[in-house]
Amino acid sequence: MDYKALVESYKENLMEDLFGLLEIESVKGEPSKDAPVGTGPKCALDYMLEIGRRDGFSTLDVKNIAGHIEAGEGERIFGILGHVDVVPPGKGWNTDPFTPEIIGDEIVARGVQDDKGPTIAAYYAMKILKDQGVPFKYRTRLIIGTDEESDWQCTAAYFKTEEMPDAGFAPDAAFPLIHGEKGISTFNFVQKQTSLDEDEPRIELKALISGERYNMVPEDAVAKLKVQQNMSEVIQSYEDFLRETEAVGAYEVDNGFLKLSIQGRSAHGSTPEAGVNAGLILLQFLDRLELDNNARAFAEFAMARLVGKTDGSQLDMDHSHTEMGKTSVNVGMINYTEVDGGIFGINLRYPEGMDFDARMDALKNDVSKKGFTIEDLDYQPPHYVDKEDPLVKILTDAYRNHVDDQTEPFTIGGGTYARTLEKGVAFGAMFKETADTMHQKNERMKVEELLKATEIYLEALHRICIKGEMDENQLL
Repeated sequence: MDYKALVESYKENLMEDLFGLLEIESVKGEPSKDAPVGTGPKCALDYMLEIGRRDGFSTLDVKNIAGHIEAGEGERIFGILGHVDVVPPGKGWNTDPFTPEIIGDEIVARGVQDDKGPTIAAYYAMKILKDQGVPFKYRTRLIIGTDEESDWQCTAAYFKTEEMPDAGFAPDAAFPLIHGEKGISTFNFVQKQTSLDEDEPRIELKALISGERYNMVPEDAVAKLKVQQNMSEVIQSYEDFLRETEAVGAYEVDNGFLKLSIQGRSAHGSTPEAGVNAGLILLQFLDRLELDNNARAFAEFAMARLVGKTDGSQLDMDHSHTEMGKTSVNVGMINYTEVDGGIFGINLRYPEGMDFDARMDALKNDVSKKGFTIEDLDYQPPHYVDKEDPLVKILTDAYRNHVDDQTEPFTIGGGTYARTLEKGVAFGAMFKETADTMHQKNERMKVEELLKATEIYLEALHRICIKGEMDENQLL
């Protein structure tokens, strides 16, 4: 089978279907009966299921939050798990994030890398095989989620009623293949409010807002202060701070309140060191001021526990693993008001071998002494598939047949749908030289790489689901 020629013959239709999906603003929104995570993700799910029906596949909608497109028959299932929801676009785009454009040799749009482009590539691999009329040895199922970027309600709902694939991959990371993923935990540090000191503070922190998602490094932050005296002195101190730290910020005085803003740089929550956390920068400045006692405690907690390091050592959650690397901590959301107090939204990722429960119990006890509690705790344990597994071997070989790259399969700190399967890996679609623009402004994907990924998926599915290079025992 000439994989490259086949994909090239489908290029026009593939691009048309992808652009239609990219035009849907599938950011998580207000839930409703017919759209559990908002109308945008539901619309994107409907779109995918409709093209599946158009092309003659069997489809299933699971509670308007997930679904699948399936070919073949039999007891065994090989799954491909993609998602069509996207993170908010953020600011600073050169184009409309939901009006896809080809600029040079790249498609620019929110979601083209994460994960609409790879999902469409995997779909077309299935479609091409179906159109060739070859019989599928296993049921081959593209499972579509709509809440991957937030709470994974989609996979929870789907697998509550539907069969778990025996093996599969998620086209939502990088080639050649990812066979292990760190454990992922989200939780909030919640401040216990205390009464204000009797002595009137020089500066009251009225509000601080930064970040929208646990798994994104906040790119901007805003604080509102009531300065009782020497406003000009505080402004001068802020200007000095910006020069000292080379941070990008601004200020304005409005109705007697001082508003401070900081610009950082967004990045994926699995690599907080790649971004610039605007909220934490602003807290570094606030820590220098004579704040009211609640705000001072909030800033001091940040300085002691969160500012300066992303390896979890300030929380005593640091741990390392030979293949999976080190713990990482992202402070994805920071919210403070004088009425409700403060919250830090934490995204912690940890490798195999750490006793998470024991460490978390110790952390809860420790922060309680500083006036904080840990709430809304959720976590997924680390996921690992042996590098010698036939699934890993075949997929890696399929990749190398199209790309001159002998890089070995590896592990990551990010979390993909692969972890929902006992035998699941992440397989593309970023290549060795690909610029990772996931969760960033001007997200983009080269047309050539989109087609190359489709070729690789086509060979992989042909070998596993048509030729049966993994027998039923190996599939388990």
